[in-house]
Amino acid sequence: MADQYDLIVIGAGPGGYIAAIRGAQLGMKVAIVEREHMAGICSNWGCIPTKALLRSAEIYGHMEHAASYGLKAEGFGFDIDAIVKRSRQIAGQMNNGVQFLMKKNKVDIIWGEAQLTAPDEIKVGKPTKKPVEPQHPAPRNALGEGTYKARNIIIATGARPRVLPGIEPDGDRIWTYFEAMKPASFPKSLVVMGSGAIGIEFASFYRSLGAEVTVIELLPQILPVEDAEIAAHVKKRMEKRGIKFLTDARVTKVDKTRDGITAHVELKSGEKQQISGERLISAVGVQCNTEGLGLEKLGVKLDRGAIAIDNFGRTNVSGIWAIGDVAGPPMLAHKAEHEAVVTVETIAGLQVHGLDKLKVPGCTYCEPQVASVGLTEARAKESGREIRVGRFPFVGNGKAIALGEPEGLVKTIFDAKTGELLGAHLVGAEVTELIQGFVVSMNLETTEEDLIHTIFPHPTLSETMKESVLDAYGRALNV
Repeated sequence: MADQYDLIVIGAGPGGYIAAIRGAQLGMKVAIVEREHMAGICSNWGCIPTKALLRSAEIYGHMEHAASYGLKAEGFGFDIDAIVKRSRQIAGQMNNGVQFLMKKNKVDIIWGEAQLTAPDEIKVGKPTKKPVEPQHPAPRNALGEGTYKARNIIIATGARPRVLPGIEPDGDRIWTYFEAMKPASFPKSLVVMGSGAIGIEFASFYRSLGAEVTVIELLPQILPVEDAEIAAHVKKRMEKRGIKFLTDARVTKVDKTRDGITAHVELKSGEKQQISGERLISAVGVQCNTEGLGLEKLGVKLDRGAIAIDNFGRTNVSGIWAIGDVAGPPMLAHKAEHEAVVTVETIAGLQVHGLDKLKVPGCTYCEPQVASVGLTEARAKESGREIRVGRFPFVGNGKAIALGEPEGLVKTIFDAKTGELLGAHLVGAEVTELIQGFVVSMNLETTEEDLIHTIFPHPTLSETMKESVLDAYGRALNV
C-alpha cells in the first residue's frame, strides 16, 4: 500500500521547500522529494554562494582604494581557495538549514528521483543524475525508493545551464556557473558568453580580482531584460573597470588551445574576430528540468520548454501543479517562493491573489548593482500610455558621496494620467536593498502623491528614490 499524503513536492529548492513548509503550516501531511541537495541550486550553486564570492571581491576592491578613504592597506592580496572555501561553507550551512526546517515542520524527506505515474502518484527511484558536489548525502531518516500517493503534487524541479551544441562545457576550459564558482586556480583571462545576470556577476567577480574579462552578448544590449538607460550605465561603468564588451555578436565555435580557449565570434556586421582566454564561462541561460518526470504520459502541457501554468500554479492536469524555474520566467528564487505560497494556499482553498509577474523585482549583484521592477521605459511607451519619467543621480545624494559611491541612478516611470507607478530601475550602491520600497509601493497601488508625501530618512541612499519621483513631476530638490 503506497504512503498517502495531502501534498508531495518534487524538488527541494527555494520554491519546493517553501511549498512544503506552507503546506505543513496549513495542516497538510507533506513530503518533499530531492535527488541531489536540499535547498536547491539557489542556496548551493546560485543566489547565496555567488553573493559570498562577490562580497569577497567587493571587500578586495575597497582595499585597493583604501587611500581614498584616508586608510592605509599594504601588501594585501587574495587566496582564491580560501574565497571558494568560504562560499562552499555558506552553501553547506544553507543546506543544513533547510533540513532543519523540514524536521521542524514535520515534512517527510524522500531521497531519490521522482516520476509521476498518475496525477496522484509518484514512483521514486535511485538518482540518475551525478551530483555536482557529493558532499551532501541523504539526510538522516530520509525515506527512499518506493511508490507514494498524494492528493496534490507540486513540481518544483528547477532548471540547469543551457548548453549550446559544439560549445559543451567540459569542466576544464569551458565552464558553467558550477565550475566558475570553484575554480581550481584563478584564470588570468576569461571570456564570458552571455550578459544576463549570471554572466555579468561572474564578469564582475573575476575582473575585481584582476582577470582580463571579455563579455560577448548576442543582443544589442547587455542585461537585455533591464531598462536600456540602466544597461548603458552599467556597460560604461564596467568598461571603466577594464571589462570589454562585444554586443550584437555570436560565438560560432570555441577551440581549446594549449593555454586555454579561442572563441570565434561573428558580429552583426559580418566581421569576424577571435577572442582568446584561459577559460570561457557559458552563461547563455537555463533550461527547465522537465525530462524524466513522466509529464508526456500524463498529458501535462509545456510552453517553450517550461510547464504551462496559470497565475495560481495550476497545470492542465487536475492535481498536478508547478512552480519556480520549471514553470518558466522570470527564473528567480523569490518568484519561486511566492509562487509556492500562492499555489499551496490555492490548494488549501484560501482566497489568494495570483502572481503578477510585473511586480516581481529583479536584482543583479555586479559592481555596480542593478535592481528593477515593473515596466521599462520602452515597454511603458509600447503599451500606449502617456508616461512621466523621473531620474535622480547618486551624485546629488549626501550618503552616496560620504560612502564614496557617487555614481548611480534611480529612474521611475509613472502613468501621467493616474499617477500609477509603472516601473522603477536603479543602478548603484546597495540598490538591491532599495528596490523593495518600490515593490511595496506597486503592491499597495501607491501613486506619485503618496510617495511625494512620504518622509524618507536622511542621510540615506533611499532619498534618491523620493527625488526620482519628484523629478518625474518637475519638483526635484537636490539636482
